[in-house]
Amino acid sequence: MLLRDIAHSRTGDKGNRSTISVIAFDLKDFAAIERCITAERVRQYYGDIVKGDVDRYVLPQLGALNFVLHDALGGGVTRSLALDAHGKCLSSAILGMSVE
Repeated sequence: MLLRDIAHSRTGDKGNRSTISVIAFDLKDFAAIERCITAERVRQYYGDIVKGDVDRYVLPQLGALNFVLHDALGGGVTRSLALDAHGKCLSSAILGMSVE
């Protein structure tokens, strides 16, 4: 199944970092999300977009994961030539990941 079937996502930015939260619709699905959506898998999923590390923070009380993608916004909002300098589309993209 796709992540979008069991979770939603929000994103933010600060400088050249994008933060992406993945939040389970139902807490019963959080264990599968936590197991399948790792920092390394997120790093690989975004490929060349993320030039730095990916940190993952687990928030089990909220049924959420928060990822910090370092060096992911082409220098930051005021410097990036990307069409989506804020990285808002990155939260939609993560929902295309598969969860077993």
